[in-house]
Amino acid sequence: MRVGLTGGIASGKSTVSAILAELGAVVIDGDLLAREVVERGTPGLARVVETFGDEVLTADGDLDRPALGAIVFGDEVRRRELEAIVHPLVFERIVELEEGASEDDLVVHDIPLLAESGRASTFDAVVVVDVPTELQLERMLSLRGMTREDAEARIAAQASREQRLAVATHVIENTGSLAQLRDRVLEVHADLTGAA
Repeated sequence: MRVGLTGGIASGKSTVSAILAELGAVVIDGDLLAREVVERGTPGLARVVETFGDEVLTADGDLDRPALGAIVFGDEVRRRELEAIVHPLVFERIVELEEGASEDDLVVHDIPLLAESGRASTFDAVVVVDVPTELQLERMLSLRGMTREDAEARIAAQASREQRLAVATHVIENTGSLAQLRDRVLEVHADLTGAA
C-alpha cells in the first residue's frame, strides 16, 4: 500500500509522519532524502561542488546550504542545474526504499507539496493533515517566530486548504491535543492496513 502524506505548513504533518513510523510504516521523506544524497562524501555532493564550486562547502567539507541557496535562489537556470543533480539521486533512493519494503508494509511518502505536484493519483491513498488557516498562522507566529507577513506569504505559496482536501482519501484534523491526534492517526493507520 503506497500512501501520499501531505499537509500545509505548520499543520503537524511531521508529527503524523513520526507516529506512522512508530506504527511500523516505511516513511519516505523526500526532504530528508534530498539532504542525504548531498551529505559529505557522497557522489551527489561531489557533483554539486563540480557544478557550483568550492564556495558551496563549509570549512568541514559539508554542503553550505545558505551559500548554495544564495546562488540558486532567484536564478532559475542555476536552480534547475541543482535539481538535475539532486532529483535523480532522490528518485533512486525512493526506488531503493520502496523495493526494500515488504508486500505487507505500509509505505508512506511524506510530500509537503503533493496537491501542487499533480501526483496524488499515483498513490493508493492520500492522507491530508488539515488545520484551519488561522491555526497555521498562529502556530507559525508562536512556534516558529515568523512575522505575520512571512507566515501569510508561506501559506499563499502553497496549495489552498480546499485544494489539499480535494485530493484526500483520508483527512486527519489536527486542531486538538497530541493524544487526540495520535488516536486519529491510529484510526487511519488501521483503515489503511486493514487492521480495523
